[in-house]
Amino acid sequence: MVVSLRKYQLIILLISCLNCAFVNAQSYKKDSLQIKTYTRIEYRNNDVKDIKVLKVICDYCTDFQKQIIGEEAKRRAYQESFYPENKLKNGDKKLAIYIRIAKLDFAAIKED
Repeated sequence: MVVSLRKYQLIILLISCLNCAFVNAQSYKKDSLQIKTYTRIEYRNNDVKDIKVLKVICDYCTDFQKQIIGEEAKRRAYQESFYPENKLKNGDKKLAIYIRIAKLDFAAIKED
């Protein structure tokens, strides 16, 4: 009797933990935005020659917000250029970079 009671307590505890994990995993969608950017890293002799932001996909952004997000995408592309899977000897590497930003922080990006 004690063993079966303990087993049910353990199952209930496990279900509760899993439920909390799934609830917290989906909460970012309520208070943040995801913006997709396309970048190109140009390599010459294993070195980064140039990084360009090709496109910022954001229907509700102003031009200034797109510019700021493009700068962040360029910074992230530079970080990604050091990853072995992105390195090239010569050529261009195109990356899609997703930027997640809180809605309050996004609203604070305004031209002074």
